[in-house]
Amino acid sequence: MGCGKSTVGRKISRFAHLGFVDTDSMVEREEGATVADIITFQGEEHFRTVERRALEQTATMDNIIVSTGGGLPMWGDNMERISQLGLSIYLRRSPENIISRLSPYGRQKRPKFRGLNDEQLLEFMTSHMAEREPIYSRADVVIDCDKMADNKIIDTIIEKIVNLKR
Repeated sequence: MGCGKSTVGRKISRFAHLGFVDTDSMVEREEGATVADIITFQGEEHFRTVERRALEQTATMDNIIVSTGGGLPMWGDNMERISQLGLSIYLRRSPENIISRLSPYGRQKRPKFRGLNDEQLLEFMTSHMAEREPIYSRADVVIDCDKMADNKIIDTIIEKIVNLKR
């Protein structure tokens, strides 16, 4: 959450002339509601089911960059499925770095962040990231992004993609 997946993904897709899809946007279109509202009113289980369908839809698309929601790899066998579908990349950031990147809107749109003060948010993110790290670190490529500008992250990813095609 908040590590820059969509921002970096969009920039790479423009640079490399590839399509870009965001699974959260796919879910929102299918359900006609925001991710936050889906989770609030229909529950996380329903959201994760629709999210998996979105992931499966990406399997039918060619030459795309896919940005997933932060929880998608954690659910069921989704991380394994992501790896089957293409090159998986984990943009690793510290909780402090993620928090510093979040706008007030970014904090508000994420249901798990709502109502948390800065100290509570840091505690939540530290715990949350520790829980997710073992799954996320299974990605084909792990990039430590805390001290990297988006352009350097993009260059690193493009280099990995080019080397993969060789």
